[in-house]
Amino acid sequence: MEKPRQVVRKFLARPQHEGAGAVVRRSIGRFELRYFDPFLVLDEFSVSAPAGFPDHPHRGFETVTYMLEGAVTHEDFEGHRGTIKAGDVQWMTAGRGIVHSEMPAGPGTSKGLQLWVNLSSANKMIEPGYQEIQSKDIACTSADGVTVRVIAGRAMGAVSPVCTRTPTMYLDFTVRPRAAVRQPVPASWNAFAYVLEGEGVFGAERCAPVAAHHLLLLGQGDGLEAWNKSDRPLRFLLIAGEPIGEPVAQLGPFVMNTEEEIDMTVDDFERYANGFEKARHWKSQAMVALGVE
Repeated sequence: MEKPRQVVRKFLARPQHEGAGAVVRRSIGRFELRYFDPFLVLDEFSVSAPAGFPDHPHRGFETVTYMLEGAVTHEDFEGHRGTIKAGDVQWMTAGRGIVHSEMPAGPGTSKGLQLWVNLSSANKMIEPGYQEIQSKDIACTSADGVTVRVIAGRAMGAVSPVCTRTPTMYLDFTVRPRAAVRQPVPASWNAFAYVLEGEGVFGAERCAPVAAHHLLLLGQGDGLEAWNKSDRPLRFLLIAGEPIGEPVAQLGPFVMNTEEEIDMTVDDFERYANGFEKARHWKSQAMVALGVE
């Protein structure tokens, strides 16, 4: 690593309401940072039944759900259903269209993160699909007071099995007190860090510590250095991706390249066409149980 990246902007992700009664801390996709190519949204969510994210559509990108506590039940109009438990990852390709729900899978509070990764114009209309990895199968390694879980990409000799259509690195680091991280990142990629627990120093040792729920945009360079100078463990995400460099047109859960394509997507959804055919007669079991028409 010849040129460590420095922190160029810092945001505190404040709580806001989303879905049906859920609370999220949104750091990417808010008014100060609408898009950080190729990333559309990063939410740290907290949800307790009966709140959740009931039936809703997507088109044109991928969602990455990483559970920290509790569990969420996912189901879609193709009949795909499962539970994402603490430590599990679901990498969902919405592609040409999907309608699904994400609801708490039991009592108590479920917490996690959801990242939206944009797709290039060549991949926006591919068939939907899933890559689901249980916690026990996530690549993980430790050395010198640092543990990393590799959701996507590679770190410290560990390699994720996830295939990313938009080249992406997604690393979950836990750093013991007085330990440090030095992680290479491709120089042409955009990168950021998000602090989950504790506080850390990022970019240069002289910088002030950064506490939980802050997103740090990283400048140019070929890697990240971070230090835990506190007496508590530091946990943070390092996420990076290859910029797509295409126009972005977005209307809520629909992300395309032009406003005309957004108009077509809305028309497809309303007419149950071009990928949304099965939405006409589908309702999630969660909605049926709640008696929602």
